[in-house]
Amino acid sequence: MTNLEIAPQQEICPPAGADGGSGPCLQLWPEREVPLGGVRAMNVQRTLPQRGLPTIGAWCFLDSFGPDRTAMSVLPHPHTGLQTVTWPLAGHIRHRDSVGSDVVVRPGELNIMTAGHGVSHSEFAVLPAAGEVLPVQRGLQLWVALPDGERHREPAFEQHRELPQVSGQCFTATVMVGELAGAASPATMYSPIVGADVSCSGPAVLPLNPAFEHGMLVLDGGLAVDGQDIPPGPLGYLGAGRMELQLQALPGTRFLLIGGEPFQEELLMWWNFVGRTHEEVEQARSDWEAQALLPDTEEAGARYGLVPGHGPDAGPEAGRIPAPPLPAVRLTPRKRAL
Repeated sequence: MTNLEIAPQQEICPPAGADGGSGPCLQLWPEREVPLGGVRAMNVQRTLPQRGLPTIGAWCFLDSFGPDRTAMSVLPHPHTGLQTVTWPLAGHIRHRDSVGSDVVVRPGELNIMTAGHGVSHSEFAVLPAAGEVLPVQRGLQLWVALPDGERHREPAFEQHRELPQVSGQCFTATVMVGELAGAASPATMYSPIVGADVSCSGPAVLPLNPAFEHGMLVLDGGLAVDGQDIPPGPLGYLGAGRMELQLQALPGTRFLLIGGEPFQEELLMWWNFVGRTHEEVEQARSDWEAQALLPDTEEAGARYGLVPGHGPDAGPEAGRIPAPPLPAVRLTPRKRAL
């Protein structure tokens, strides 16, 4: 998936402190609705990055979409310096990329694409047979910033159809990435990190890594942490230093848990690029726009490669997403409000 904003802002993410900027805490950061232009006529709810909270560990981006019946239709677009994490909750998505992947991801399955120095991909909803209604579509899109020593690596893709599950006091969890309660995901990550889809009810207790800062996004139901209610919608920031997460959950509650060691590098994010400097992002954009002028035979060997299946004869799937114009100003770094 991609950020399809027609006028994205540069977001400079300063490095976190060694303890994430705080010990255990609970802060609610509101979601904001982001219209993603006319390409797929879809709005998403964005909870990361936030002013004052640009990252949680290496997690630097979190969008949720649906539930609705809008068919995802995202033409080829580029990424640099990050890993995309696609976690569908309802509906099936076809992923194609410039490293040769062509897969369908379903609820309970995980797509991880490592952009490295540059990759391009597309994502489309799997449409029903003629005369049938499109199933409800719902899911999460997350980005993980690659550390400096890994961000220029070759692009790669992996899909995991079977992920470890773990259970404890009043909870069960699917471990998407990293490790939780002794269960480790097979997904390849490049920073100490965790991501899990947790279902719970009643007085649940989850073990946590105290070296990590954590956040949570309630998807269904509701819960309370430290005596404070957390409904679906806002991102709950839990700080660092927690040995466990004690919560009281309504029946049928489900939430996303993310966390990691506080990220120690300053990031510059714009559109679909995660870099370090304004000039680096300018070059990434320029390379994507220049690639549009190449014939297919040359484009396949360019920085972002060629995504098969989107040539001039592909009907509604023909083409690519052009990069928006860069803003005319530089932004000053945003400081954590923690």
